[in-house]
Amino acid sequence: MQATQLTAEHQTFRETLRTFIRKEILPYIDQWEKEGKIDRSIWKKMGDMGFMGLNYPEEYGGLNLDFYYSMIFCEEISYCYSGGFSIAALVIQYMSAPYLLKHGSESLKQRYLRGVIDGDLVSAVAITEPGTGSDVQQIQTTAIRQGDHYIVNGSKTFITNGYYGDFFITAVKTDPTQRARGISLLLIDRNTPGVSANKIDKMGWHASDTAELAFDNVAVPVDNLIGLENEGFSYLMGGLQLERLTAAIHSLTTAESALEYTLDYMGTREAFGKKLQSFQVLRHKIAQMVAELATTKAFIQHCCDLQERGEYAVQECSIAKLQASELAVKVVGQCLQLFGGYGFTEDYKIARLYRDVRVGTIIGGTSEIMLEIIAKTAIDQINYKEQNKTKSQV
Repeated sequence: MQATQLTAEHQTFRETLRTFIRKEILPYIDQWEKEGKIDRSIWKKMGDMGFMGLNYPEEYGGLNLDFYYSMIFCEEISYCYSGGFSIAALVIQYMSAPYLLKHGSESLKQRYLRGVIDGDLVSAVAITEPGTGSDVQQIQTTAIRQGDHYIVNGSKTFITNGYYGDFFITAVKTDPTQRARGISLLLIDRNTPGVSANKIDKMGWHASDTAELAFDNVAVPVDNLIGLENEGFSYLMGGLQLERLTAAIHSLTTAESALEYTLDYMGTREAFGKKLQSFQVLRHKIAQMVAELATTKAFIQHCCDLQERGEYAVQECSIAKLQASELAVKVVGQCLQLFGGYGFTEDYKIARLYRDVRVGTIIGGTSEIMLEIIAKTAIDQINYKEQNKTKSQV
């Protein structure tokens, strides 16, 4: 196992990013949470700083940095006490735009990827449908070619950045008679006639705009096809490991932020004549959380090493996502308990973190899906590198 190596340049980047977050993001988080909307100007500010194109080529306005810069970005942006804001940023850079970089035409990269990196455009990935959940092969949204356009009909749900975003990387069935082999990816502009969106009222992630999308005879230019027709399923499978790794970093960092927030509270709150941090039973509870977070973080950093080396680490990223998201739910729940009744109020950020962290075991593949993937690799000895190359079912 290669140890993650962070240089002085990495640390300088972390401090620069922290300074930016303290000045441009943290003062507005509460407002964005209440309004259910992130001020679009923040993306342009982040783009101007280079934060929206860390791992993208310089020819499209990116910085072409190693993955450890992205690891740091995921960590620091997840320390904002707002899962809604954090996930909006992560979806843009690590869960939607990568499909453009890997498989998009030069024309699409120039028209859309540059806009994302500059902070002018907000992207989303639209895969999940009301009746399919995690079973991507069963999607029902169709894209039937007519001349130089695809006519798209169907719906999507739980789409982060789906209401205020500018375009969607959309999974569609270009061959409805097939399962995985009939799926393609289309770039669909939000303002195309026939596209409509409704915001979903969520338990958490209030700052983010999660939406239901509807496509009613939407005419999408054939030029907006991402990659090859009917190859979309293999593209999606190739992108899931980065999505799950960044989701794991997000979950773990949310738990770390909750623990730090709780420790600050315990250092000032008194009960029975002494501070909460003096009670042995609470000290040991904290110590156990510290130990579990540290071991999970070490494994996630190992996965970041694999990502930096370009390895297709299906089992490892699935383990990271499973362990981090489940642990985060546990840790934040225990932290809320230490606040007593105050933890149940909106006066303390722990309540928001408690709401936000819960969805971590669902997004990017549920914990049950992660367990099945791990079981297939460990018990059935399935090699997903080979399956991805041959476009076999996952």
